[in-house]
Amino acid sequence: MAKVNVLVIEDESDIQELLHYNLTKEGYTTTIASTGEDGVKVAQSGRVDVILLDLMLPQMDGIEVCRALRADPRTRSTPIIMITAKGEESDIVTGLEVGADDYIAKPFSPKVVIARIRTILRRKRSESSGSEQPTLRCGALLIHPGRHEALIDEKPISLTVTEFRILHLLARRPGWVFTRQQIVDGVRGEEYAVTERAVDVQIVGLRKKLGAYGKNIETVRGIGYRLKD
Repeated sequence: MAKVNVLVIEDESDIQELLHYNLTKEGYTTTIASTGEDGVKVAQSGRVDVILLDLMLPQMDGIEVCRALRADPRTRSTPIIMITAKGEESDIVTGLEVGADDYIAKPFSPKVVIARIRTILRRKRSESSGSEQPTLRCGALLIHPGRHEALIDEKPISLTVTEFRILHLLARRPGWVFTRQQIVDGVRGEEYAVTERAVDVQIVGLRKKLGAYGKNIETVRGIGYRLKD
């Protein structure tokens, strides 16, 4: 069985060494890129299972890197975990808005990084086993969990990993109201800390990408969101 390859896009040598040492000790292979430009090239040209991406990079910063990776079909679904010294809500929201799947603030524990990688890979494997997750249809929306594919009127919609998970969660129980915290727990797990604002940003992004169908994701004031039955 091939080892999981983690691409680390980070310009600080001490953090590169810290991550490389701990990831290797856990049995992962690592590829290091010191600039955003090099990171994009590596991700697009080789087998990468997870990307650890520093937000504060010289020249091409982490937000630009994330946008580039999400715009390319080869890297669109590759999980991205932001590692950043910035802990402000606005920075976290921006990263999630452009397609990052998770974030960890510096200073961080290598154990936390390993745990987040394992969680993302576990969910990715689960999403790939279509036998346990039936196809869902809600009006014009069709979701193939095993293929990680959503279609509107038979036309595929390009969604980030997080957007797809939220849509899948809502579609499993049409008409059911999910609180923001239930969405966080269902999509990322109860151990994941994220603001309610970040959930709102993901919903806004989903509605835009779903076009006219987006109006079916309804806001229930004071509670959360539901997919219209």
